[in-house]
Amino acid sequence: MSNAVIALGANLKLRGNEPKVTLRDALDAISRHGVVIRAISRFYETPCFPAGAGPDYVNAAALIETEKSSEDLLEVLHQVEHEFGRERVQRWGMRTLDLDLVCFDDHILPDSAEFDRWLTLSPEEQRQRAPKQLILPHPRLQDRAFVLVPMADVAPDWRHPVLGRTVREMLADLPPEEIAAVTAA
Repeated sequence: MSNAVIALGANLKLRGNEPKVTLRDALDAISRHGVVIRAISRFYETPCFPAGAGPDYVNAAALIETEKSSEDLLEVLHQVEHEFGRERVQRWGMRTLDLDLVCFDDHILPDSAEFDRWLTLSPEEQRQRAPKQLILPHPRLQDRAFVLVPMADVAPDWRHPVLGRTVREMLADLPPEEIAAVTAA
């Protein structure tokens, strides 16, 4: 069995339901695919990223346990997103549901060199490029309060296998105003 963290987010209503309902229903859908949900963070309201791209988000994180490979787990997440109306038409746009595989044990995928390439992309390249393959840990998790605040609820002591920092330490490295912008929903 492997442990992983999934980041969840939504900022659009789905079938008349608020994003909080969508996140709860998505967690149920994930568990129906043979994934064991060990812990769920509180739900947080977070400013849309990037600023001005749409309504604010509801974000959460789930600590899961699975026998699936990281690639098979990603496929499950994509299936659930599709079930919940996710259309991949705009990078960092509005979403009915966003499920990101943030980490999978201490795996570095596809390898250290490729991970480092994505880790060091300029902000402009980040906006324009999306990886064609799974990159783990998520190369931007250390930069994002909307990921780290919920992740601290479920895996505060997980240590980034490249940066050597725990979730708590990475969160403490962020500007206080970014952390303060992530509020309990």
